Amino acid sequence: MFGRVCALLTVVLLSPGCATLPTDFEREPSFAIDDAGQTFLGQRVATAAAGHSGKSGVLLLDDGLDAFVARAVLAQLAERTIDAQYYLYHDDLTGRLFTDHLLAAADRGVRVRLLVDDIDFGGRESAAAALANHPEIEVRVFNPFARGSPRALQFATRYGQITRRMHNKSFTVDNAVAVIGGRNIGDEYFGASGEMNFTDLDALVAGTVVEEVSESFDAFWNSDLSYPVEVLDTDRLSADAERATRRAHAGAAVSEKAYREALKESGLAGKFRDGNLQLEWVDAHLVSDGPEKIDPPHASSEYELAAELRPLFSGTTHDLVIISPYFVPGRAGAAFLAELVSRGVRVRVLTNSLASTDVPVVHAGYARYRRELLRAGVELFEARPGEDEFSVVGSPLGGSSAASLHAKSFVFDRQRVFVGSLNLDPRSIHENTEIGLVIDSQIIASDMIEWFEQFTSTAAWRLSLEETLAGGESITWTAAGESQAWIHEPQTSLWLRVAVTLLRLLPIESQL
Repeated sequence: MFGRVCALLTVVLLSPGCATLPTDFEREPSFAIDDAGQTFLGQRVATAAAGHSGKSGVLLLDDGLDAFVARAVLAQLAERTIDAQYYLYHDDLTGRLFTDHLLAAADRGVRVRLLVDDIDFGGRESAAAALANHPEIEVRVFNPFARGSPRALQFATRYGQITRRMHNKSFTVDNAVAVIGGRNIGDEYFGASGEMNFTDLDALVAGTVVEEVSESFDAFWNSDLSYPVEVLDTDRLSADAERATRRAHAGAAVSEKAYREALKESGLAGKFRDGNLQLEWVDAHLVSDGPEKIDPPHASSEYELAAELRPLFSGTTHDLVIISPYFVPGRAGAAFLAELVSRGVRVRVLTNSLASTDVPVVHAGYARYRRELLRAGVELFEARPGEDEFSVVGSPLGGSSAASLHAKSFVFDRQRVFVGSLNLDPRSIHENTEIGLVIDSQIIASDMIEWFEQFTSTAAWRLSLEETLAGGESITWTAAGESQAWIHEPQTSLWLRVAVTLLRLLPIESQL
């Protein structure tokens, strides 16, 4: 640790100065189309919505293959526009396939707008600029790091600005159908990783709420924080770069064959083929942060999605289910959940265990509240790291992979459901921008409760407080059907547990 601090100080002291972002360029505004009814998808949605005035069609996507199929089929059906907004966009198997679908749509004359946060985009400006060389594709990078200056240095010198990110995920076609939820673009989100896949959740939506998704996208796209990728790419690639990108993707087709075959066999692919895609028509509305939440730093709470959800949490009268892979309630949040329980509300929380999480530092923030929550009567469940029958965890490329929870959903009184990108942690609530869908539907709420209860009974540990011989209390972890009870974080090493215990001592909760 001391060595890392010294290295960072050396960078700061010896740096010739922070590079700045370009200013001498035009950022031409553009917006979603307003005549979606003239497209194939728009007409199909209008036909399906007949008799459901003012409602939106919803289909939950809890399967990784189905989630990719939904995006791929919609891209193939696109006639006018594709708007894609993502926090992460990996250069891997599914990332390349996703790019191929964007290129194929653009070749047909579809306008493609791709907006990606810059947190994981460094070093890939050239590939994105090559994509943007296509006359129908525009790529913008949100809240970019300045090029020519170390990112580590900027975390220090631009703290409060560069540390706040666009965490939104949405994919909208012809302003008629959209997919929003927890998934980024990458193998682990679509059941294609041989190491670890996420149990995640998206919602495919059609109808009136899609216009709200498009309005949110337009706000970010036209924000002063969105930079055309070509102004960040100092090499200004030639048009030949796009053709080189296509050749590189074509050369990887053999390794992608197994995954393509798996996609064809997915349940959603079969429904598309059979014309048997059934949406649940419900009252739904979008809740989302605006880009103003990030600029200026710590702007008014009127831009915060969490403020819109607060009445749903406080208005819960008998049953609250929280699914949040990164769960750090904070003092106020823990007290609020305890107060709900004291009012007779059953509160159940599913989050990652230390063994299943991909971000141990966040687990450290959560762990300090476990005893307090359990004492108050909150029911805590932690996902196990083994294979998970509720998501695609076996890699279609051979072998099997571990599973980690990544879905973000809340169920209020078995009546309303939130599905989106929001975690219940300080970073999501106060720092990053988020997006999600609030669905009024007993049917969908019942489906989510059934999923939760099946998952927690077969793929999670239940936590409880036990009295020790010394008169204190300790946490135990138990799994349904197993006799063993764990008295420390299950399936973890001593060194990992020690490291997390030390992390709990650091004053970093606001950044978790």
